Amino acid sequence: MLDGRMLIDAHLHPARLPTLKPAWLEWADRFGQGRWRAAYGPDGAVIPQALDELLTAEGVDLAILLCEYSPKVTGIQPAEDLVPLLKHSPGRFGFLANINPHLHYPVTAELSRQAELLAGNAPPGGLKIHPVHGGFSPADPMLYPAYQACAEAGLPVVVHCGTSSFPGSDNAMADPALLLPVLRDFPGLTVVLAHGGRGWWYDAAASLAMLHERVWIELSGLPPHRLPDYYARFDFERLARKFIFATDWPGVPGIARNARAVAGLGLAEDVLAGVLAGNALAVYPGLAARAAEPGSRPQPGRSTSS
Repeated sequence: MLDGRMLIDAHLHPARLPTLKPAWLEWADRFGQGRWRAAYGPDGAVIPQALDELLTAEGVDLAILLCEYSPKVTGIQPAEDLVPLLKHSPGRFGFLANINPHLHYPVTAELSRQAELLAGNAPPGGLKIHPVHGGFSPADPMLYPAYQACAEAGLPVVVHCGTSSFPGSDNAMADPALLLPVLRDFPGLTVVLAHGGRGWWYDAAASLAMLHERVWIELSGLPPHRLPDYYARFDFERLARKFIFATDWPGVPGIARNARAVAGLGLAEDVLAGVLAGNALAVYPGLAARAAEPGSRPQPGRSTSS
């Protein structure tokens, strides 16, 4: 709990440092101001207890961990590296699988492999794709079997929709409009726009979220105090009902600081509770299952001291 509200961070990268390119470390140190290193051991791996304590100190009840297979841009962050974290804190974490059509064939086999590997330690979370780092369109037909699998299982697909400063990134693939064929062909698929159109696509991301019931905007990598400016052409409180709180840790100086900045935007209490936790529970069935378990962390909106 943070200030009496349930808090879910839907976007964390607890990567093992030896698997990463220098640009990733520079990004984490620049935006995380070095504080993230307290969660790491001398071997460059996350210490499960240290990450758990960090999230507790930041008021985080539940969190979603990401892996990534983008060897040309950031490196390989394999799903296997998430297993110790999920085992250590089974009541806190969910996960997203990651596929890259340039590396994985057939994509459904890799999706199943990662899901089976991780689901023994956490409920199914969904799928993350990274067109910008992987150099592919989110509408690539090679991805369609994975989309179909997620739609049938009721799991969301999270898509990186925003610029990336890492060398080798293909920012042309960040345009949310590239998802129009996917939304047409998979009307039952839940899609989360990570980074909310960061760069020059805020209007496109917001338009998709307002037009499609199953499209959501994830706030990872966005300074909360700038959100009203980024989405100035829209009814902000109405749009905020489609927001999911996330930070892109470790590229953030403080999770609690970001959450409090969101709380300072003047949203109605029910809308704010949705942004900080309720919307994530609606989108990620695995998190909802966690929150419903006996003795689980409080539900969003409940008046409980932090």
